[in-house]
Amino acid sequence: MVHQTMASKINNASSASNKIKPMQKLLGSWIVGSFCYLSVFLLAACFSPEKKASSPIPAALPEASVAENTPAVLTKPKSRWILVSWSDLPGFHADNFNEAWVAWRQNCARNLQSAHTLCNHIKRLDGQSSESQKNWVMQNFQPYRVESFNSTSSPANGLLTSYYEPVFEASRTAKPGFEVPLYGLPANLKSRSPWYSREEIAKLPAAQAALKGKEIAFIASPVDAMVLHIQGSGRLWLTQKDGSRIQIRLAYAGTNEQPYQSIGRWLLEQNLTKDATWPGIKAWLAQNPRRTNELIWRNPRFVFFKEEALNGPDALLGPKGAMGVPLTPGRSIAVDPASIPYGSAVWLSSNGPQTTLNRLVFAQDTGSAILGAVRADFFAGSGEAAGELAGRLKQDMKAWVLLPR
Repeated sequence: MVHQTMASKINNASSASNKIKPMQKLLGSWIVGSFCYLSVFLLAACFSPEKKASSPIPAALPEASVAENTPAVLTKPKSRWILVSWSDLPGFHADNFNEAWVAWRQNCARNLQSAHTLCNHIKRLDGQSSESQKNWVMQNFQPYRVESFNSTSSPANGLLTSYYEPVFEASRTAKPGFEVPLYGLPANLKSRSPWYSREEIAKLPAAQAALKGKEIAFIASPVDAMVLHIQGSGRLWLTQKDGSRIQIRLAYAGTNEQPYQSIGRWLLEQNLTKDATWPGIKAWLAQNPRRTNELIWRNPRFVFFKEEALNGPDALLGPKGAMGVPLTPGRSIAVDPASIPYGSAVWLSSNGPQTTLNRLVFAQDTGSAILGAVRADFFAGSGEAAGELAGRLKQDMKAWVLLPR
């Protein structure tokens, strides 16, 4: 999954939330039975502030001694890792590892030979108590604080943003109220070769001819289409001919290889707004509807999708990330793989105006704007609440990689 983030000024979410139109909710009442157990974990994990565990958690769990040959410093292409103790990880003993195990199982779905032994332990501990899982982690892993080479005053401080999976109403055919197409890959698209820009796709007959017949679905707003393009995937509610309702996923398939330009940054540079979050952008467009094309054409990058069915447990998980496994709401992050490799278990700590996060997450995705040593994009999940957090989250963070002993 490839996504971008926008430079923005963060305002208080509660004061602006009434400006946001509700999107369709992630899951309907049809998700029942065997999925309920998994959904409890996912809903608890998504975009919520830290909560105290319902059952008592020991003040400390037994910590294995550090082996004599354990390196104190590890160097990666874009970061250095500093050996620390478990007591350095904020909120470690309060996290519910049952929720994190959902994401860890996704790592193991790849069946890598190098992770065979580790994944046998992950499967054995699946469904065990959070305390048992945490104790096993402390006995078999060692935390390393991630630091930047470039920052001398606060090398462990970095930036946390968030992304999500939008959910929109759609139609299989163009009709009044649903006139903005979402496309699959055109036949004449060449890898790493720039194709028509967003403005050219809207204006040029040659571009429109190349996309004829590639329409997957139609939605109501070009701004909503831009949201899907920036997030890199999304879900659509469709009404069938017989009146039944289904939900499909649009997964990332490719781009026109044009450079990404932030429309939020353009609004800031033109002094047209002081709030370049998605709620702020939509508020500006509501006051300036005739400038919609002028704004969205500032971003020449255009994203193409592929349709995926939402069946079984996939309906509770997110799209596949760059690692190739489905993202887990509240437990997956996008990283710069030159700093934190895919699949890494990471302790994430961030305390700011939007939320407080102290939890075990997994590096399973990346994005064009996710660059640097201490940098993460938090996958908040799908739907309206996730979108509000993702549109506003921009705050300090620290990260610790949990490395097998």
